[in-house]
Parts: sequence; C-alpha cells; structure tokens
Amino acid sequence: MTRVVVLAGGVGGSRFCLGMRAALQGRADAGSAASAPFTIVVNTGDDLWLSGVRLQPDVDSIVYALAGVNDTERGWGRAGDSERVNHELQAWGAGWPWFTLGDLDLGTHLARTGWLRDGLTPTEVVARLSARWPLGARLLPMTDAEVDTYVTVADPGEGTMHFQEWWTRHRAALAPVRFENPGIAAAVPAPGVAEAIAEADVVVLAPSNPVVSIGPILAVPGIREALRSTAARVVGVSPIIGGRVVRGMADVCLTAIGVETSASAVAAHYGARAAGGVLDAWLLAEEDAADADAVRGLGIRPVVTPLWMRDLPTSAALADAALAAARATS
Repeated sequence: MTRVVVLAGGVGGSRFCLGMRAALQGRADAGSAASAPFTIVVNTGDDLWLSGVRLQPDVDSIVYALAGVNDTERGWGRAGDSERVNHELQAWGAGWPWFTLGDLDLGTHLARTGWLRDGLTPTEVVARLSARWPLGARLLPMTDAEVDTYVTVADPGEGTMHFQEWWTRHRAALAPVRFENPGIAAAVPAPGVAEAIAEADVVVLAPSNPVVSIGPILAVPGIREALRSTAARVVGVSPIIGGRVVRGMADVCLTAIGVETSASAVAAHYGARAAGGVLDAWLLAEEDAADADAVRGLGIRPVVTPLWMRDLPTSAALADAALAAARATS
C-alpha cells in the first residue's frame, strides 16, 4: 500500500487530486494491495470572511471535485447552482458584487461558519464537510490559523487588498509588489499534517500556483521542515507548459517574486532537497523538455511527461507518472 500526500490548491490541484484518486484506485483494482485514502494538504491562504461567513475556496473546490458535484465549466462552485441569495445580497449592498456566492455554495459556507462559531477547529470542520460524500481522500487544511493572503500592489491608490479582490475583481491586472499571509509566522501545521508527511511513501506538489497555492502551505512553520526530513520521495509537477501558465494568472505572481515563468525556474524556486529545498524529482512537460538539463543541474531528477489534464484518464496518467517518478528516485 502506497501512502501518498498531495499538497494542493486551486483548479489545477483539484484536477490532479481526482487523477491521483483514480490512479490509486486503479492500482488496487489491478491486484495490488488495497488503496487507502490518500491525504491532501489544502491551501487555506485563499480563505476569507465575507457577509459574515467563512469561505474556504480551495477546500471547497477539492471537496466538490472529489464528490463529483463541482461546476466543471467555471472551475469552481457547485454544478447547477443558482444565485438568488447573491442577488439579494447585492440589492442590500452587502458583500462584493464581483464575487458570486451560489445558493448551494452558501449552504456550505453557513454550515462551516456555524461549526466554527460552535468551537470546532478548521480541521474538524473540513472533516465534517468531507464526510458528506465518499471522497476517497483525507483532506487536511494546512493550518488551523487564519492566515489569509493579502496583496500589496504598485498603484499607491490601491495599496493592500485581500487576494480574492486582487484575483477576482481586478483579474491580477494591478501589478503586485508582494504577497503576505499575516500571522503565518506564528502558525503551526494543522493536526495530522506533519505526521502524514513523515509517514508517507510519496509526497507530491500538485501543479498549483507556486506563489499563492503551494507557497502558503510551505510558509507554515514546520511543513517545509517536514518535507525535508521525510523518508518519502518528494515529487513536484510543473504548472508551466510550453513556457506558459496553464490556467489563471500565476505568471503575474511569479514575476512579482522574481521567478521566470518557466519549468526550470519554478523547479529552482522550490529547490532540491539535497540543497535545502523540497524536491527530489520534477515532472515537466514534453514542450519544456529543453529545460531538463537545467533541472538536473539543480540536483533534481527531471521527468519529461505529458502534463495536460484534459480529462480524468489524462489526470490519472499524470498522477501515475508522479508515483513512478518517486519510485525511480528512491
């Protein structure tokens, strides 16, 4: 039985987690040892309070995707959702007119907020949300602390704003100067996170945004150290294909922290475990095969493989490639 931990956030992370579940179930169906639920450590830097409720966009995206109830066209929210409550909120001048809360989605937020008000921790809340459907995975928030991401932009008239405002309202059009997670230096990994990494056979960094999805996870004190000390092989999947981001505005985020939008540059950003970083192997697209030597020069094993996750079979094939890379690197 292969014990797998995936660090993930965003649409790319949810698609990869679907693929990993399928890959592990396929191995069990093929006659190997029964597949245990794998662990997903989810970014909670995207979280926010809005209209009195607590939102966890990345947690919900992964839960909905694994439950098969997500809106695959938009990439977020529930399939077949309506927006009557959202329209009413806007009529009252409440919330953000550019940030949609679907009615079904709002039910999730209300349940979460009620449980938090009752004294449950975010870890306990995520466990309750996960129990509604057979997800085939154990979800853990990266931390129980509130460490929302804020963006400081170059325009002095705008200043600092919540990441969701910069991302959703402005579509990352305002040049970012820095990204911060206030309070993260005092945060600790959520219960079970460090233990899952220590006991894993394979840890995978999903092809999520390196700055605002994977970055906050690694910034929680203790998680980077857990990755460096685990006996597991740590494999990263490039979010760059053909020198471009696959989805969203990750290139803008990378530029803000001085990282080139290329497969090798993102690998260097994460770094080799042998040199104090977190990676043993790095999956890069066939379109970026020319970067393989540069990745190898970093002390990271490059694996050139198809990275496009067009559907469940291609996502599962990518997850299988990550698992194979871990075995080959052992």
